[in-house]
Amino acid sequence: MGNGVREGRVDFQQQDVELVPSTHLPQEETREEKKVLNSLMSGALAGAVAKTAVAPLDRTKIMFQVSSKRFSAKEAYRLIYRTYLNEGLWSLWRGNSATMVRVIPYAAIQFCAHEEYKQLLGSYYGFQGKALTPFPRFIAGSLAGTTAAMLTYPLDMVRARMAVTPKEMYSNIVHVFIRISREEGLKTLYRGFTPTIIGVIPYAGLSFFTYETLKKLHADHSGKLQPSPPERLLFGACAGLIGQSASYPLDVVRRRMQTAGVTGHTYSSILLTMQEIIREEGLIRGLYKGLSMNWVKGPIAVGISFTTFDLMQILLRKLQHGSNVER
Repeated sequence: MGNGVREGRVDFQQQDVELVPSTHLPQEETREEKKVLNSLMSGALAGAVAKTAVAPLDRTKIMFQVSSKRFSAKEAYRLIYRTYLNEGLWSLWRGNSATMVRVIPYAAIQFCAHEEYKQLLGSYYGFQGKALTPFPRFIAGSLAGTTAAMLTYPLDMVRARMAVTPKEMYSNIVHVFIRISREEGLKTLYRGFTPTIIGVIPYAGLSFFTYETLKKLHADHSGKLQPSPPERLLFGACAGLIGQSASYPLDVVRRRMQTAGVTGHTYSSILLTMQEIIREEGLIRGLYKGLSMNWVKGPIAVGISFTTFDLMQILLRKLQHGSNVER
């Protein structure tokens, strides 16, 4: 009797142990996979919509950044108008195909990485399921931006080249890769990489930090769990304004180094590039050239990007919840 009872208990416990991995863990893995896929899809759409909306302004900004011409709103308008008259309306979106090839994977990786880094840092600091404190919030954004930039940098280089050259020079994205590889070497595809990474740390860190902080402050003061779409746009605009202003000089340096092969300059390092820009054009007029246009373009793009990502995430969660209920 005693032995029979003891054996029965052992059998019962063994069955319990065997049931856990077969039913619980696969569901957890499926849930995590869906979450990652949702983040990738939402991020890709967010980046595509945001960048397409501001593409003409973005191209104009790059053209000023890589030249020694003095920037002003009047000159920017003239350049846009002349481009439209000489090359047609769609020329204002020249290089946008390269932008899409870059920005879709970049935004997908960045937003998805941000969600994963938030989860990892939340577990590490003991904030799982709650909003992160300021420092981990900044670190999550910086790591997300750095991860995306490292994985997609050559596409950014190609996009910059297409934005500042005529159609005759580079006919398509593949042609840019081939010509740069043959004429300037594969290393050229990573020219300007260092200022990009240095610049993306404050840019992505401050952008995500500002947006997440404003959402948290809104929830604390209004009592609402989620802000409305116009509020999200406003929070994203503030995030873009702060993030881009902090990292703008490095953005100018990056563009100069990326386009050196077609502008006749030889920029070999960040410091030498900065020195040459300051010597020829001045500190403010050189390193902050086009910043006022960025104050228009940046907040719009970042606002649209964050809002699209959040709303897409909410929509996908609702659709998945609805399909689970039906089952």
